[in-house]
Amino acid sequence: MKISQTSGIPIYKQIADAFRTDILAGKFKQGEYLPSIRELAKDLRISVITTMKAYEQLEAEGLVTASQGKGFYVNAQDSEMLKEQHLRKVEDSLIAAIDAAKIAGMSNAELLATMKALMSMET
Repeated sequence: MKISQTSGIPIYKQIADAFRTDILAGKFKQGEYLPSIRELAKDLRISVITTMKAYEQLEAEGLVTASQGKGFYVNAQDSEMLKEQHLRKVEDSLIAAIDAAKIAGMSNAELLATMKALMSMET
């Protein structure tokens, strides 16, 4: 996991985002435990409090559950919920792209052409 001290995004959010992405992509399976809070804090050279805040965010989203004395494990993921979360990420990214295009002075046609060109490179 890569954490940037200079990105402007809080470290706990970077951690939560990385785990969220991995969980939704299936890299962590149902019932699998995340690294211990202390272990992750040591590996990333950050405070235990920061790591705990990231895990608590994931718990609030329903992605993980705390188990007394064992840590946090991944909850079963509903396929409809997964789809909705991915759609939300797509929408957020597209809104950011539209905002950036406006700042750059791009027309809607130019933005669509750019998106089509990028999509054709992916397939």
